[in-house]
Amino acid sequence: MEFLKNLGDIFLYNPDRPMLFNSGAFLLFFSVFIMIYTIVYKKRLMISIYIILFSLFFYYKSSGIYFLLLVLTSITDFSFAWFLSKSSKKHWRTFWMIMGVIPSLGLLGYFKYTNFLLFNWELISGNNFQPLDIFLPVGISFYTFQSVSYVLDVYWGKLKPTKNMLDYAFFLSFFPQLVAGPIVKAHHFLPQLEKTPQVDKKAVYTGLWLVMLGLFKKAVIADYIAQYNDLIFAAPDTYNGFENLMAIYGYTLQIYLDFSGYSDMAIGFGRIMGFDLGVNFMLPYQAKSITDFWRRWHISLSTWLRDYLYIPLGGNRKGNFRTYANNMITMLLGGLWHGANWKFVFWGAMHGIGLAIHKSTKKAMEKIPDIFPKKFVSWFITFHFVIFLWIFFRATDINRQEVVSVTENGVTTEMVQNVRIDAFVVSWMMIKQVFTDFDITFAVHFWDARMLWIILVLIGFSMHAVPLSWLDKISERFVKTPFILKIVIFTILIQLVIQLQNQDVQPFIYFQF
Repeated sequence: MEFLKNLGDIFLYNPDRPMLFNSGAFLLFFSVFIMIYTIVYKKRLMISIYIILFSLFFYYKSSGIYFLLLVLTSITDFSFAWFLSKSSKKHWRTFWMIMGVIPSLGLLGYFKYTNFLLFNWELISGNNFQPLDIFLPVGISFYTFQSVSYVLDVYWGKLKPTKNMLDYAFFLSFFPQLVAGPIVKAHHFLPQLEKTPQVDKKAVYTGLWLVMLGLFKKAVIADYIAQYNDLIFAAPDTYNGFENLMAIYGYTLQIYLDFSGYSDMAIGFGRIMGFDLGVNFMLPYQAKSITDFWRRWHISLSTWLRDYLYIPLGGNRKGNFRTYANNMITMLLGGLWHGANWKFVFWGAMHGIGLAIHKSTKKAMEKIPDIFPKKFVSWFITFHFVIFLWIFFRATDINRQEVVSVTENGVTTEMVQNVRIDAFVVSWMMIKQVFTDFDITFAVHFWDARMLWIILVLIGFSMHAVPLSWLDKISERFVKTPFILKIVIFTILIQLVIQLQNQDVQPFIYFQF
């Protein structure tokens, strides 16, 4: 019976332990999966069925019965895009496009934004709000954007609809990028299914390197430094300004390593199987403008917003005012995509303002010689503007108990009350601590208490500071190393993960989006 119970734990969905790339369970499943894959990958029909089934199983292990939503979306998108392609009259094409887009966006809206809309409506009306018990399926924001891009590409004539339902299901459900991206566009991925995947030693070892790099970023550095970051963000007013500043820098590194680590692993697993998922990060903290930052950060999302929102709104083709307005609308919706919360709207709006300021000053800045002082100041301002907004992105509401004085009939008594502190207040609380309670001499004590944390942060930022070409050369060097050395490096990495891991495997930050 114990064996059957353990077997059930492996194959059945557990809401407390969803399947994650950085878990031993997934690595075990993937090892078995890839051994069978090497046998069937040259047989097109078999590989499609095999990967779709494994992807649906992976999604079931991540979101339970909601994997059926993915099946439903695959069927409706494929069908409506097919009807669209067969229609010659504009009004019918528009009708089928709307029919293809609305269900996907409707499901996303229901699961992600229902409580947000109800809360704000109740706030306006003055009624008490009781949130509905709505589960947010993992990855719905990512695969919804993929499905919408497919229908729109067919509508605009950029892509011929696939004639094979299995190919579309393959594209939408492909497990490496399913739950947290990259957001792969149909015109980039579907043509790859028309030919046999190129699985050779270089592709496999390059993929393995990316998986190992992503695991190191996520499970060794990001998860470890997150422990301190979470401690400070949970009660910033109880720590001094130096400690708050370290947590702010720490989270800046954490979110990059966490998300880019996932992307590296996803792209790596794809490479191992012979598929190209593109690039999602290009050292974004090296950016010297907010525009450059968004060309480097979450590239698959920023290009999606550009191609399917900013350009259709008019882009920069209708004068400066419309350009700034289109930037603002795009970034507002980009912020809202990250979560149903006003802090994300604020985060997106501030990035929209940053983009507008950069575009409006671009001509004046181009007149200044492109020398080191200009480059440094541009980088410094951009980097700290991004850091400032990460504070609001990360901060959450805090519930705590506080002693308050209550006076009745001239008698004052002290009572303990539950107090909820809004995320915006928490953010400004941290900023206030940095500017009003900062003591650089505390750095010595901080080093003594948090030496390993500091070392890992320095390693993380150092990895980000090198030229992009260096990372490519390191990858090439790894590919050429003897197989036994690859095993040694992988073994050391696993030992580091085990030594530094928390009690439980930590989910990726972008799973919540």
